[in-house]
Amino acid sequence: MSARSSPELTVLTVNNTFYQAMQSLDLGQMEAVWWHDDWVRCLHPGWDLLLGWDAVRESWEMIFSSTAKMNVTISRPLVHVLSDAAWVSCVEHATSAVESDFITTLVEATNIFVRRNSQWRMVHHHTTPLTGRVPAATSRTVQ
Repeated sequence: MSARSSPELTVLTVNNTFYQAMQSLDLGQMEAVWWHDDWVRCLHPGWDLLLGWDAVRESWEMIFSSTAKMNVTISRPLVHVLSDAAWVSCVEHATSAVESDFITTLVEATNIFVRRNSQWRMVHHHTTPLTGRVPAATSRTVQ
């Protein structure tokens, strides 16, 4: 198997698709990244743990409807694949325009994926704010 078709690269691609959906504020794209099961989980910074797809979907709908613009990049993506499960640990660099202000944060994230019928989709997104740390070269401009 070539490196281009490795499970690790495939999982990283799905992980990047998740962040593209987040940045685009597109609920349809976000829905396509997740399995829609009762056992999926999501923990946004400062939120309680969300249980099940309906709660996870509703959270993204709330975030997207209250956010004017979001710029998200990641650094230090570490991927591990074990059979039909995989996880990516990374640091999110996020700037969000909310109402008349914007917020820039660094967040440690772990994203867990499950493969079914050769498709990888997210089942858990867990975040922890890196308090007291502001991304280097932070400006007051949302790009």
